[in-house]
Amino acid sequence: MLPENIRGFVAETKRGVLTTFRRDGGAQMSIVTCGPYREGVAFTTTASRAKLLNLKRDPRCSLMVSQEDWRGYVVLEGHAQVLSADNTSGGELQDALRDVYRTAAGQEHANWDEYDRSMREDKRSAVIVVPEKIYGTKA
Repeated sequence: MLPENIRGFVAETKRGVLTTFRRDGGAQMSIVTCGPYREGVAFTTTASRAKLLNLKRDPRCSLMVSQEDWRGYVVLEGHAQVLSADNTSGGELQDALRDVYRTAAGQEHANWDEYDRSMREDKRSAVIVVPEKIYGTKA
């Protein structure tokens, strides 16, 4: 479960750096726009991105969410839950992608039909980083 103070910080900040692990064990880092969702912090990504391929093979990851000046931050170490077309029903995936948009953007989309079509065409997945350990200056 995401503590309320962390949930609030992530909802306000939205800037993250995700670390996943390559097949050879090396770190792979990606910048993501994220927001609190369910029991963790979520973002979306396309099917061809290294971060998604890495997470499907090895769900261990870390996500640092930081203020713009880098002074205030939290790190969530844990695992990723991937919601994609190959493991989630169409309606559930559509709802999850919409919810992640809302939390990461902090607003409603102007045209949900267009958004849904774009998500299908991009073969997007919703990724939820579920923390097992949280630390940082804002933790």
